[in-house]
Amino acid sequence: MSEIALTIIKVLFLALLWIFILSAVSVIRSDLFGRAVPAQDPGQPRQLANPARPPRETRKTRGAPRVFAITQGNQAGESAELSAGTVLIGRGADCQLILDDDYVSTRHARVVAAETGYYIEDLGSTNGTYVNGQRITAPTSISLQDTVRIGKTVLKLQT
Repeated sequence: MSEIALTIIKVLFLALLWIFILSAVSVIRSDLFGRAVPAQDPGQPRQLANPARPPRETRKTRGAPRVFAITQGNQAGESAELSAGTVLIGRGADCQLILDDDYVSTRHARVVAAETGYYIEDLGSTNGTYVNGQRITAPTSISLQDTVRIGKTVLKLQT
């Protein structure tokens, strides 16, 4: 093989190696610091990408869940209102319920209000979402009696 061809192969290999290193650093950076959230006027309410309003019957029903609260873990007592219809859970700044847990992904799970009740779905997290001790792989119905575990944090629907 000629010396020019060998030099070109070496340069291409070096460029490919640098592309891999930079992409790995980018993934690590976004995992550690999250994604940048666009600035918004402080007087304006935060808009979700897909805000699904729950039906009037679900919101007004007496004894229906109003919040999704942390019951066990280092943030016990914190909660997120279910009135918007969707609660995003994770470590990212765009989440309504931000968990400070090493086993939680940036966008880990989502609680959604539907006509038939509330559902939780895992958003492709590494460590999974558990309902009553069972790992879920599809949107799963939850009620006031169910416990949800994300990382080391336990959450429940509350009235």
